[in-house]
Amino acid sequence: MSNVIKTYFDAFNAKDIPAMLACLSEDVAHHVNEGDVRVGKKAFADFCAHMSRCYDETLVNMVIFDAPDHGRAAAEYVVNGRYLKTDTGLPEAHGQRYTLPAGSFFDVSDGLITRVTTRYNLNDWIKQVS
Repeated sequence: MSNVIKTYFDAFNAKDIPAMLACLSEDVAHHVNEGDVRVGKKAFADFCAHMSRCYDETLVNMVIFDAPDHGRAAAEYVVNGRYLKTDTGLPEAHGQRYTLPAGSFFDVSDGLITRVTTRYNLNDWIKQVS
């Protein structure tokens, strides 16, 4: 199970959205930090396209935790990023760099990710880019 999670994050760091999508079930539930739940690969792809326009991020210090008997996994990592384009309702972007601890939680079924939940401290991020 951790293989699909590693593949997903490798694709994220390669900025390969199609490879990320290949790791997801058609009806994936994407729980966005401080946001609504988006359902389906199309909604996930739209979110990734938006994020790619506004942010350039690489994940480092990745540790993946796997509970295959329960169909769950988690990952803890550090986001090294650059704020490229102002995102709605957030501070103005002008290329600010940030470093942010974060985590993601997953449900996995039949080798595909069915749920992605990502968490980080939004207030910390806002302080770093303000």
